[in-house]
Amino acid sequence: MKKLKEFKTILNIAKKYKYKILFCFLGIFISSISYALVGYLNGRALEEITKLNLKNAILFLVIYFFTDVIGSILERFSFSRLSKIEVKMARVCSYLTYQKVLALPAYAFEEKNSGEFINRITHDTETIVNSFDQIFDIISRLITSFVIYIYIFLNSYLVALEIIIFIIIFAFVVKYFHPKLEKVNKERKKINDYTVSQVTESIRGIREIKTLGIKNSLFSNLRTLIEKSFKASSKEININFNYDTISLILKSFLEVGSFITCAILLYYNKITLTFFVAITYYIYRYTWIIENITSFTKTYNDVLVSVSRINEILENKLFPDVKFGTKELTNCEGVIKFNNVTFSYPKEQAILKNFNITFYPHQKIGIVGKSGQGKTTIFNLLTRVFDTKKGTITIDGVNIEDISEENLRQNIAIIRQEPFLFNKTIKENFLFLNPNLQLKEIRKYCKMAYIDEYFMSLPKKYNTILGEGGVNLSGGQKQRLAIARALAKKSKIILFDEATSALDNESQNYIKNVIDDLVLDHTVLIIAHRLSTIIDADIIYVIDNGEVVAKGTHQELIKKSKTYQQLYKSELQ
Repeated sequence: MKKLKEFKTILNIAKKYKYKILFCFLGIFISSISYALVGYLNGRALEEITKLNLKNAILFLVIYFFTDVIGSILERFSFSRLSKIEVKMARVCSYLTYQKVLALPAYAFEEKNSGEFINRITHDTETIVNSFDQIFDIISRLITSFVIYIYIFLNSYLVALEIIIFIIIFAFVVKYFHPKLEKVNKERKKINDYTVSQVTESIRGIREIKTLGIKNSLFSNLRTLIEKSFKASSKEININFNYDTISLILKSFLEVGSFITCAILLYYNKITLTFFVAITYYIYRYTWIIENITSFTKTYNDVLVSVSRINEILENKLFPDVKFGTKELTNCEGVIKFNNVTFSYPKEQAILKNFNITFYPHQKIGIVGKSGQGKTTIFNLLTRVFDTKKGTITIDGVNIEDISEENLRQNIAIIRQEPFLFNKTIKENFLFLNPNLQLKEIRKYCKMAYIDEYFMSLPKKYNTILGEGGVNLSGGQKQRLAIARALAKKSKIILFDEATSALDNESQNYIKNVIDDLVLDHTVLIIAHRLSTIIDADIIYVIDNGEVVAKGTHQELIKKSKTYQQLYKSELQ
């Protein structure tokens, strides 16, 4: 019963198509009943021939023909319609899983590899939904078999008893093999997750992999994963072989046993010839069901593992969703305040301790400090990539946890050292923000970021494909495109997370000019490793050991802050 509850989410998706599914099931059921009549009609036709009644024999054969043809057409039509419903359900399930994955907290992606999420969104959803036609086929055949069983019982309780004994024995066989198959399926899927993750990372970082000369190491790792996958698959094949072999033996015993019983009963005139012929057909119905159940047992274990993996995401069994409020910031000014904020990453010591700071708009604000002292954490908390353990963060006096996700994202833009760019055209990278953006507007923002002239020099201009992660652009061009994209968001708060640390002087000057323009009407925060990028900042905050240890202009800090002096000297060396 507990395992059936795992299918709750899938059944909720199926409710949307309940009438279409019911129609398909009805068609499959009627076709199964028609197949049940075929055995009886065959038997009656043969019995009429033995009685030399050719007219009746032909009549039963004609009825047999039309029943068989109509049943076959109805069955194929029903299953084709069901397949279309399955495709729709698979897409819905995949979409819901994808939507839920994007709502997970950031640490979820640190604890789980990308291959695992990719497989859950794609392969697992397909596995679940594609089992529906098998389920309906088995249910309809079971109902038909029950009707046939009543007919068999009324004609021979001995044959009926043989079937019951066979079903009981087979139930024990299924119960024995089911947990073994489930266990090996979980193992195989886990290995597949790691394989997909490594392949994805290899393709994404192909340039770095080639220049580092680490192809052999990757081949070795992948070979190890393939060997593990082969062992798991071999184990699964062996279990399936034993399962199939025992099922085949049981089937043969049922067929031979029932035929011998019927032959003896017919010899002593205990059954009719019609029943004898019918049983030779009907007994195969039971063995077919066994084949279907045997096949579905393997599928079911795969489905059960996939359902469990999907539910871990959809029902927040692994990680909770990041919850947002409903408040909206109207006419955002961009005053940011950290109030006694304490924060630590999972399984680490507190990186911010009773942290207090206020950022005001219309200033060029620099944040400096050694690596690992909490600079990037400030941005992660402000954008709610992570949430505070204690304390609050407010924008214009409103707790960011009370602000709606859409409004928070709209008011904050972040430009990172390695900005994420889609493998789409330049124009499409803007349209993800707003599908109604016109090229004229896009060019306006690119001009503000000093990148329009370069884009217009390209053969396909704004229809140029950027490549995976924007590989067709230089570091500085990526940064300026990211800035233009941030401007297109019309965010009041703009964060630069070490955005100029790896740029050449020319690119850095471009970015500096953009920032100077932004300060006039935005709250601009800059995390910098290279102090030269924020040397002219209106105010610089020095972060050390999760606390603000000094603040002021460059000239002021050079005079009074030892930590800042050390940072500045280390840059000059």
